[in-house]
Amino acid sequence: MAPKTRFGRDRHGRFQVRLSAQERELLAGLPSQVLELLAAEDPSTRRLFPTAYPDDPEAEREYRALVGESLLEHHRRALDALAEGATADVLEAGDLELWMGALEVLRLVLGTQLQVTEDMTDIDPDDPRAAGFALYAYLSMVQDELVDALASELPKGARG
Repeated sequence: MAPKTRFGRDRHGRFQVRLSAQERELLAGLPSQVLELLAAEDPSTRRLFPTAYPDDPEAEREYRALVGESLLEHHRRALDALAEGATADVLEAGDLELWMGALEVLRLVLGTQLQVTEDMTDIDPDDPRAAGFALYAYLSMVQDELVDALASELPKGARG
């Protein structure tokens, strides 16, 4: 028996969303928390705005002036799409693409707060950050399932 997937295509080309009530509540609520951090210019949101010119402060200021607001709006749009779509039973591919962006924003901010590194090993359940790491793992898993669902659209030879 195949495992239940959270996102599956229907015969109309849309995606059925199979999330529990708890998952829907979580995914609907997290974006507002990150939007608050963005509004406060919290340091945990810095990774959402990568430095383009680390050795040239003037070029970096120009770059920020050119793309900063657009990038912020892109993040807001993705987070809003996740918050609004978390209760939906059916989504279009474009919605899932926005969800992927929102999940990446959530993971980057949470990962910064938790100081996640690539070489991390198992987390001690007594670590006060254990719940945060579990949330990070969950968001990563959902993002991976979104990638798989969207990849189902690709021709067989194009799938990695």
